[in-house]
Amino acid sequence: MGQVKPLEPGALYRPCDVEQLDFQTTDDLEDLHDVVGQARAVESIQFGIGMRRRGYNLFVLGPPGAGKHAVVKEYLARKAATEPTPPDWCYVNNFKESAKPTVMKLPAGQGEVLRKEMEQLIEELQTTIPAAFESEDYRTRKQEMEEEFQEQHEKALAEVQRKAKERSIALIRTPAGLAFAPLKDGEVVAPEEFRKMTEQQRAQVEQDVGDLQLELQRVARTVPKWKRDTQQRIKELDREITKAAVANPIEELKKKFKELQVVQEYLEAVEQDIIDNADDFQKEEEALSPGIPGLPSLRLPSTVHFRRYRVNLLVNQQGVSGAPVVYEDYPTFSNLIGRVEHIAQFGALMTDFNLIRPGALHRANGGYLMLDARKVLTYPFAWEGLKRTLHSGFIRVESLEQMLSVVSTVSLQPEPIPLDVKIALVGDRFLYYLLYQLDPDFQELFRVATDFEDDLERNPGNDLLYARMIATRIRKSGLMPFDRQAVARIIEHGARLAGDAEKLTAQVRYIGEVIRETAYWAKEAGHQVATADDVERAIQAQRYRSGRLRERALEMVQKGVLLIDTEGDKTGQINGLSVIKLGQFAFGRPSRITCRVRLGKGEVVDIERKVELGGPLHTKGVLILSGFLSAHYLPDEPLSLWASLVFEQSYGGVEGDSASAAELFALLSAVAQVPIKQSLAVTGSVNQHGEIQAIGGVNEKIEGFFDLCQARGLNGHHGVLIPHANQQNLMLRREVVEAVEKGQFSIYAIRTVDEGMELLTGLTAGQRSARGRFPRNSLNHRVEKRLKAFAEARKEHEKGQKTGTGKRKGTSRKKKGSS
Repeated sequence: MGQVKPLEPGALYRPCDVEQLDFQTTDDLEDLHDVVGQARAVESIQFGIGMRRRGYNLFVLGPPGAGKHAVVKEYLARKAATEPTPPDWCYVNNFKESAKPTVMKLPAGQGEVLRKEMEQLIEELQTTIPAAFESEDYRTRKQEMEEEFQEQHEKALAEVQRKAKERSIALIRTPAGLAFAPLKDGEVVAPEEFRKMTEQQRAQVEQDVGDLQLELQRVARTVPKWKRDTQQRIKELDREITKAAVANPIEELKKKFKELQVVQEYLEAVEQDIIDNADDFQKEEEALSPGIPGLPSLRLPSTVHFRRYRVNLLVNQQGVSGAPVVYEDYPTFSNLIGRVEHIAQFGALMTDFNLIRPGALHRANGGYLMLDARKVLTYPFAWEGLKRTLHSGFIRVESLEQMLSVVSTVSLQPEPIPLDVKIALVGDRFLYYLLYQLDPDFQELFRVATDFEDDLERNPGNDLLYARMIATRIRKSGLMPFDRQAVARIIEHGARLAGDAEKLTAQVRYIGEVIRETAYWAKEAGHQVATADDVERAIQAQRYRSGRLRERALEMVQKGVLLIDTEGDKTGQINGLSVIKLGQFAFGRPSRITCRVRLGKGEVVDIERKVELGGPLHTKGVLILSGFLSAHYLPDEPLSLWASLVFEQSYGGVEGDSASAAELFALLSAVAQVPIKQSLAVTGSVNQHGEIQAIGGVNEKIEGFFDLCQARGLNGHHGVLIPHANQQNLMLRREVVEAVEKGQFSIYAIRTVDEGMELLTGLTAGQRSARGRFPRNSLNHRVEKRLKAFAEARKEHEKGQKTGTGKRKGTSRKKKGSS
């Protein structure tokens, strides 16, 4: 097997071919109206929009910064612009049962017209009706009725008085009311004279008074009926006058809405209620307010009475073209479903249909509603309220306080509104799969998964589309133009963010940050057009702002606080590489991995796992090592060693299997007693067949070890071993590539454990011959020889234990017999 050669500088960084960018500055490029590299997501959005069936709502998932909100909103807006404008929705008073307001569906714009017309109508009637009651005709007719009653009353009394006079009895008025007294010569008899009368005369007077008293009582019983009849006639007169005053304005209003039957019925109810409550238009001080449910005895200003004739325009589509597209940034239960507010009046909380407030579902009804999935799940009852509304197909405005029985205030039960809306929930993949697994309703209600890509293929066509996307963002942000070299550098940075030389990141938010910061540095430098140097400065500035912990970690290694060797050879010791990610910034950090071996029962101990600092993936990688040793070196004999592996000076958790190759190399070094070059570092995972497998963060890991070696001084022997499969991911910093060009640093891509051990030890790994033996003095021969020695020693040890145990048992029996 030939030794692996270091990678050429051209394999470490794939530059963007500036010649394929056929423009001078971004001003020469057209705007990009479609999203780049998201064909799957776009098709899903279009399908979800076009599928007008219940349950086909969208859940938009993907990485943060991929522009999910913007893309979905744009496509929804395009579709909504071609759709009809949905109707207006109003709540009006239910004159039969005020606690259950009536909903009205009106053509777009008609709700505002009706609201204004009703305000004008009531304002007009507040003048017209009182004027009608002040008219001479009304006053005359009312006075006639009152005089007629008075005349009838007086006539009845006069008849009683005539009958009394015939019997020489007088009908007199006293402070206590009407009374009878005897007359003599036209004068009322004094009490003294009455007593002087004979007994027969007094008896006659008393009999006459009793008869007249009965007659007077009959009249008294008849008077209230006459009064009621008169009041009823006056009330009918009031209704007649009110109807005459209302008829013409109501009729005119009906003509304006003659094609809307629901408005015709409402206006008829309004007319009847005004006629029935004409007194309200005459009173200026106070009036009972039957429009407030649950509080019939409360007296309120008369202006409150007219609230029941208002129109609560819940959704106003006047001047709107197409279907609505609504994004609710604060999706609480009330903000989604709507709410019923209360007002304080005389120490009591009251409400009516005018205090019904719409939610996002009302505003988006007939169109599209975008919501942030995490926010909906965060706010109490919002998710359950949304699901219940989608299931029922109606928006029921409910008071959350009343639903939870927090308050006992009288509330409303508004008539529900039919729901016709397409929901687009925007979230991450974790939330989608969590809801899909745990919430059965979710599967039924959100059947369209719109999955955004993390990256896109890097090819000349996509490079040009990426350039147009950059130009579009520059113009939308009002920034200076970028030359094509600057655009090419941003494209290269897009590949670095994707972690793949053959991909470009789809997380355009981070590209936008680089664009804006480049424009800032270009302006600081006095440039009219941003250049590649400005882009590079922006990238380096980002790295510097986020690099405090990286610099501190490097400083600790240089000072010897963290022990990392970059020169010399050590047995059972190797430099592993890990990645630390803090927010959006990630950097590589070298770690010393050591291994110790001795005779044992075939156990490879992961010290990190023993102390609960290692995660399950890391433990899996360690357990693979014993499988490789057994199968590769001792397939027919038991593995008879005990090995311990540890990340030295690791005080936090260790997760992932990207260090399993380095751990295996340290283990083989310790077993074979062959030193490893400390000038090299290793990253990669390994399987039981000894194949080196790809890992993540390869660029950061290489640069992390490079920074340390550069700080100590590059000597031409430093380098990093990476999996062969990770070559396509290389997009290294310029200084790393320059060091490789100068021969100061090397990067090796290995496929197998044997290739790695040859580079690390300088020895030939060796392959088994036809007789199944490794070449003498080869690395694998040394490992096998040591493992076999462990196996033989274990057999001898176990044999000695059995022999010693037998002798002790025999001696014990002999002593027992002799005793």
